[in-house]
Amino acid sequence: MFQAAAKTFWVASTTPREILSTIRHYCKKTPTTLRVSEAVSGAGLDTNVKVQGWVRSVRPQKTHLFLHVNDGSSLQPLQIVASSELNNPSLTFGCAVEVTGTLKRSPHQKQPVELEAHQIQVVGECNPVDFPFKIKERHSLEYLRQFPHLRCRTNAFSSLLRVRSEATTAIQSYFKKNGFVQIHTPVITSNDCEGAGELFQVEPSSPESNEDENFFSVPAFLTVSGQLHLEVMSGALSKVFTFGPTFRAENSQSRRHLAEFYMVEAEVSFTESLEDLTKVMEDVFRSATEHVLAHCPEDVDLFHKHVTPGHRETVDSMLKKRFPVISYTEAIDILNRSSEKFAFPTNWGCDLQTEHEKYLVKHCGNIPVFVTDYPYDLKPFYARDNQDHPEHTAAAVDLLVPGVGELCGGSLREERLDLLRARLEEAGLEETYSWYLDLRRFGSVPHGGFGLGFERYLQCILGVENIKDVIPFPRVSHSCLL
Repeated sequence: MFQAAAKTFWVASTTPREILSTIRHYCKKTPTTLRVSEAVSGAGLDTNVKVQGWVRSVRPQKTHLFLHVNDGSSLQPLQIVASSELNNPSLTFGCAVEVTGTLKRSPHQKQPVELEAHQIQVVGECNPVDFPFKIKERHSLEYLRQFPHLRCRTNAFSSLLRVRSEATTAIQSYFKKNGFVQIHTPVITSNDCEGAGELFQVEPSSPESNEDENFFSVPAFLTVSGQLHLEVMSGALSKVFTFGPTFRAENSQSRRHLAEFYMVEAEVSFTESLEDLTKVMEDVFRSATEHVLAHCPEDVDLFHKHVTPGHRETVDSMLKKRFPVISYTEAIDILNRSSEKFAFPTNWGCDLQTEHEKYLVKHCGNIPVFVTDYPYDLKPFYARDNQDHPEHTAAAVDLLVPGVGELCGGSLREERLDLLRARLEEAGLEETYSWYLDLRRFGSVPHGGFGLGFERYLQCILGVENIKDVIPFPRVSHSCLL
């Protein structure tokens, strides 16, 4: 009864103009929230929309205010046009804003659309004096590396992150289309399949733990590779892969090394040919690169134009030609016949260094090249013995690429129980890898696999020299852990 009386009083005491204004307010359509990429592409044209993001530029004029706003969904920002009355001191470069207005076609050729702002709300302020990135400066990747917590705010690094995301999607898609089953291999493990001993040991931090006992009863480490676990799974699922973090406790500050990085690894059963492995390596590379070029053209162009000018020609050349295959013996012969002065020796039996790998790539036309059949003693215990004499090589293969050197490393696996046991005995590892011998005892088949360094792949297609510039948070020795 009271509510009815209140309604009667409100209608009786309100003018027709006020009633009409109230009705319009409640009937007004709620603005549609758009991502910047959607707005720039013309979605929601001539409608009331809301955009949220960070201010990339501010240009106040006498009667108008111009802003560029981006939310990380695209390289191209959205231009905001507003009355100068909406300007305020907290509207600065780097601040976070929420803008409501009408999306219109732009009269200027530089942008297809613009947002005529009715309201601009500063959500998060940013002091442009203290902010390490300046509005009209193009900062180098080396400078950005000093601010791992802020560098995603820049065009270069946000482009890198979008490329990285698309490359991840492309690799996952390739394996799915080709019948591979994804396996989540453990991060904590007791094995060192690389045999280099560069391991991070895992121990509980609890003060109550007994320092004389291992948490898992045996020493445990962060994984250097998921390969051995993939081999387990390939005994039941003929094509498997994993894509995850791996760790190396290598105390290096070089442009090539990280303590934590990502690896794409695959294992294929019922194969006795390195050609089966090289085909998958090459197809993964081509498929992922073509996908990235098609879905991130502006982001890739930013690197090819401003970071590594001219590198697009190298990428196009890599995609046009088949990858040549040479043996390790042929590679050593090429190096020995060259006039290049190498810092490391090039005699047969030596491990190929980065300088050797880059030279071989240039010699083969500056496109990726496969090197096969390495000396047996250079490869881990699981690499298949070619049983060739007198050279004695293993059925192993590396993919070398421009600007990087080794991108992929793989081999056929030793499936013959007697040969594998003999090698493990020689290394004193038979007891440690007794479970690995079981894989050969119960339904073993010829198989092989490889690993691809994801960050090195990104370096290759973008032309980035330092591996720390292609990963969100570079983990190196003496680095700051956020």
